[in-house]
Amino acid sequence: MERGTLLLSHATAQELDTVIQRPKFDRYATLEQRLRFLTTFILAATLVTITEAITDCRDAKDNKFLGLAVSGKATCIVSGDDDLLVLHPFRGISILTPRQFLDQVDRL
Repeated sequence: MERGTLLLSHATAQELDTVIQRPKFDRYATLEQRLRFLTTFILAATLVTITEAITDCRDAKDNKFLGLAVSGKATCIVSGDDDLLVLHPFRGISILTPRQFLDQVDRL
């Protein structure tokens, strides 16, 4: 059962690719498994063209996620990043921790 749509931009895909290859994740999954996940994620996501540059986040590197959400007309951003969570809600878009998101989905 589909409960939403994953959104992706070129910038967020590049960041996921970079982060997922960090050695600190070796203890959780092999690089091959992580790259397979990345491929599956990209194929499942909807590619969004960024139509508005956002500069509201105190960590400039996180503005790409706000831009994706606004340009993709998202209803929710799921993040554990305090620099994003502090903005909840952002232009009517909920910013939730993974736990908050799962709790909300379970209630539907």
